Amino acid sequence: MSSSKWHISRRRMLRGLGASIALPFLQSMVPPGMSEYNMGKRPIRFAAIYMPNGVNKHHWSPTGTGSNFELSKTLRPLSTVKQDIIVLNELMNKGSIFPGAEGHFAKTANIMTCRPILKTLGENINSGGISFDQLIAQQKGQDTLFDSLQYGTERVNSGICGATGFTRLYAASISWKSPTQPCTREIDNKMAFDRLFGRFVPNAKRRDQTWKQSVLDVVMDDAKDLQRRLGRADQDKLVEYLESIRSLEKRIDNEDKLKAFEQQITPKMRKELEGLNLRIDEYNEKYVGVDATEKLHQMLDIMALAFWSDATRVISYMFGNAASGRNFSFLPGVQGSHHQISHHQNLPGALEEYRKINEFYVAQYAYFLEKLKSIPDGESNLLDNSMIMFCSGLRDGNSHSAINLPIIVGGKAGGAFKTGQNLTFREKTPLANLYLSMAHVLNMRLENFADSTGELNEMYS
Repeated sequence: MSSSKWHISRRRMLRGLGASIALPFLQSMVPPGMSEYNMGKRPIRFAAIYMPNGVNKHHWSPTGTGSNFELSKTLRPLSTVKQDIIVLNELMNKGSIFPGAEGHFAKTANIMTCRPILKTLGENINSGGISFDQLIAQQKGQDTLFDSLQYGTERVNSGICGATGFTRLYAASISWKSPTQPCTREIDNKMAFDRLFGRFVPNAKRRDQTWKQSVLDVVMDDAKDLQRRLGRADQDKLVEYLESIRSLEKRIDNEDKLKAFEQQITPKMRKELEGLNLRIDEYNEKYVGVDATEKLHQMLDIMALAFWSDATRVISYMFGNAASGRNFSFLPGVQGSHHQISHHQNLPGALEEYRKINEFYVAQYAYFLEKLKSIPDGESNLLDNSMIMFCSGLRDGNSHSAINLPIIVGGKAGGAFKTGQNLTFREKTPLANLYLSMAHVLNMRLENFADSTGELNEMYS
């Protein structure tokens, strides 16, 4: 029988006595007269990549508008993917402007909630709402191994910022499961890799696997006994605390889901996993130092593999915490920490150092976009079927301005976005309008988001 006429159901399974095996996607599953691409859209992935401390505003925005634009000096690393991005100008996170909203923290924790955070010195943190990525996870995350993943590079710092009166806990969270529960991030590349792919790497030397035993399994009996004796408020707080630990452990309880995921790991993916696994091992053994490039590349590669294998379709990654003090002396012409340099006082030398740090982070974003573009996805590639947001909560680190935020979106969102554009909106257009537009592309049940006033129609194809 001709393969062009023979059609089998996508639900077809290989069956034997007492067992059945799901088939991978086959061309024979495509109905006659259709292609793999038009028989059903590939899933759209979303990632939010956060850069701390704002930008040198004098060298950020491109010149020209629409499709006729030239990248600025800072955005030059994006030249190879210029036709795959949309630079957005004049968006403002109105939720980050409220009485007492000084400094970096009040403009970081709410970058995806678009609501004012609670000014507090203690642990009673409140982001004002659920973050946009977690709304996606709630509505769309049931089809993947993880509804979402959260990554970072710097540890959570406790204590209080004396200059602003905010707890430092706000500095390390942009993803919020609820207004009072930030999603726990993984900041260790080895842990992030092993939890997703460790078991699938052929001939890999075994690393410490003690993390696989949940601490909750050890303490659960005691926790249940304690919970019975607590008041309602403390019971709720304990449940929330235990849930945050469970989130950190990223344990998989659904064996069927895990087996289905394993079937998606193709030989080509396994080869990529082998190479990345070796780089992670060698980096930790030999290359620990000041230069952050390889560490960031490794996590970005993990993210690309997570999208490729469909482990998740939602990721947030913080290149640094709010007010990050990472030392950038590894960059030629830069001396000192990022936060210190961001308070440039309009000094030409400091402004150029600031710009070089911005350019470094833009280059990491470009690396991720190029990686996604190199991976086939249906008849297109992963980047075409993604929305990859690059953002900072500040326009300028010196003035702490949150007006005209530096925002870029990479990827065509499955053909919904017209990329290769530099768009300028009405001044102080709500950032929430971007999230509402993305929700529309994802067919989410969302009529409005925070202070949204409409969609960014200029983005659409």
